[in-house]
Amino acid sequence: MKLSLKYYTLKYIVVALLLIIAVWAALFYAFILDEVYDNVDDGLKNRKIQLIKAVYKDEKLLNNVDFEFNEFKIVPISEQECNNRNKFYNRTYYMEYDDDDEPYRVLETCFTDQFGGHRKLVIRTSTVEEDDLIYDLSIALVVLYFFLVLSILFVNGFLLNKAWRPFYAILEKLRNYQFGEKTGNQRQEYSIKEFEQLDEEIDEMIRRNELVFDQQKKFIENASHELQTPLAIMINKIDLSVQDGNIDESTVHLLMDIKGNLTRMTGLNKSLLMLSKIENNQFSATEKVDFNNLIKDVIEAYKDFTDHKGISIEIVERGNFSTSFNSDLAHILISNLLKNAIKYNIPNGFIQVIIERNWLTMMNPGQNHPLDQDRIFSRFYKQSADHSSTGLGLSIVHSIIRQYPDLSIAYRFEDEMHQLIISKK
Repeated sequence: MKLSLKYYTLKYIVVALLLIIAVWAALFYAFILDEVYDNVDDGLKNRKIQLIKAVYKDEKLLNNVDFEFNEFKIVPISEQECNNRNKFYNRTYYMEYDDDDEPYRVLETCFTDQFGGHRKLVIRTSTVEEDDLIYDLSIALVVLYFFLVLSILFVNGFLLNKAWRPFYAILEKLRNYQFGEKTGNQRQEYSIKEFEQLDEEIDEMIRRNELVFDQQKKFIENASHELQTPLAIMINKIDLSVQDGNIDESTVHLLMDIKGNLTRMTGLNKSLLMLSKIENNQFSATEKVDFNNLIKDVIEAYKDFTDHKGISIEIVERGNFSTSFNSDLAHILISNLLKNAIKYNIPNGFIQVIIERNWLTMMNPGQNHPLDQDRIFSRFYKQSADHSSTGLGLSIVHSIIRQYPDLSIAYRFEDEMHQLIISKK
């Protein structure tokens, strides 16, 4: 699953925080326990000194051979068993109040009484229950962990949203950018230096790309324009040579093949020139265009062609599709859609045009599989191996629609019908 950048970093922060708190909790527990035992041991040592002094003052204390209210006992031992070193250890003893064994810290040492006898002094004191300490500490740490995570989520969400706002603005600008379409030159001010540099670099990259694109369009326009006259002259000379009648049949066939290729080159040249003019916004004048009437006019103009191919056309009017459009571009748009539907139709096929208030659909049967939606409007994409096709018809249609942000075009294959749909946004 793909995550936003801010949540991507947060995921690792949460995991790292869990590990850090776990290690810190182990160290904290060891430190606290050591400090508790150190304090208890100091108390036991002080208690030992007080008891030995008390024994020298009151010999009756030597008879306290078992733990009672004073939490100590004095047991006679031999000289060999006597060791003056303090010995600390933990041990559990039964406590009536809790009706359970509870932990005690015990000091065991040896001293010589006022009569020269050797005595073992054992002092005990209640200490912390480690199980309870671990349980309480764990609860506290779990609460602390969730509190920290929620705090980080809140602070990160607030700070990152604010910090990354310029980045998302730049991303939105790139998302809306269409190659070949001029954008505003308003310079954005950013409080973060890196984002401002990123925005400047992107603007510079777009400017360079647009410059190269404009130069290419200009070159294509000039080259196409300059090629028109030589191509027309060559086709006319071929026609004159064929009409002259002084050449044999094989030469006629050769010249007609050359003429066919030159005618196709002329069509390709005109299409490239048209694309260049459209992308150079040379059809900027607009007026209210009634597409219902325009479609009928274009279909009537192509009637001989459709009759020749045995193709019937049905117009279904469910509304009036009209919008502000350049009248010349509108005619080119409908003509290209109709020619595409005729060219790639089945023998004796049909075309259906459905006109609604916000949609205009032109559909025809043809290949029994859908076309590549990602490439159908690309330049030089051909739906078949037809060599007479320039592969620019639908590219011109797409370029025309791109001139009008309120319109869009889509391709759909449904019920074995290829559909091209122009819709208002």
